[in-house]
Amino acid sequence: MSAVQVCGVRFKRGGKIYYFDPASVDVEVGDAVIVETIRGVEFGHVVVGVREVPEETVVAPLRKVLRKATPKDMDQVVENQRKEREAFEICKKKIQEHGLDMDLVQVEYTFDGSKIIFYFTAEGRVDFRELVKDLASIFKTRIELRQIGVRDEAKIVGGLGLCGREFCCKTFMGEFEPVSVRMAKGQNLSLNPSKISGVCGRLMCCLRFETEHYDDAKAMLPSVGSRVVTPEGEGKVVGVNVIKNTISVELDDKTTMEFPAEEVADKTEAGPVTG
Repeated sequence: MSAVQVCGVRFKRGGKIYYFDPASVDVEVGDAVIVETIRGVEFGHVVVGVREVPEETVVAPLRKVLRKATPKDMDQVVENQRKEREAFEICKKKIQEHGLDMDLVQVEYTFDGSKIIFYFTAEGRVDFRELVKDLASIFKTRIELRQIGVRDEAKIVGGLGLCGREFCCKTFMGEFEPVSVRMAKGQNLSLNPSKISGVCGRLMCCLRFETEHYDDAKAMLPSVGSRVVTPEGEGKVVGVNVIKNTISVELDDKTTMEFPAEEVADKTEAGPVTG
């Protein structure tokens, strides 16, 4: 199995990590670099140090790190950020002038200024052809308008979740993964939408983080409805608490008690259901 040498570069905080060929550039984690991408020259930060990975895991063609960012490059990044703020205000005014039902979320200049990308949300499709013409005449460069969803908007804008911490998607999640109501059920959470939905209105991404642990832990515990033996006698399992590693049992005298899992034995087996 052949391997190639790569380093991982991220262009935005919490953004996806892309592999690049470090070539002859000596890079380390934390370095600001200039790289060649499919949309031109871009600025990013090394977040995965140089390493070898199987060739089949790399999307071809593997583009190169051109150089470490220079002070001049850093000045260009700051200037682009200033121009992005200016372009944001101009685009907002143009959207109002054209009476378009869309909300501008972010403006992004490519490092070399060859393209400006305007990210927006909208309920449906928007005919923005005239808007693009206006913007192109003002900025004299390529213009792209890109419609995004509510999860992408939350990732760009950021904020605090119900837990009081900054959004996971904003801080470390490179890509969104599917989240289902089954995951909330498996963690014995209330299915009240306000309790399990994020600010974006979609199911919270963190529901996925502990799903595997809950599935593995529950496989070692008796299922609800099964017959078990406890220090207080036999009964039927009416609930399990994965976090506390306890089992709630309705005894044959109709009283319900909670026991540590190691004190409960499946009626069909000799020993405890878990250690």
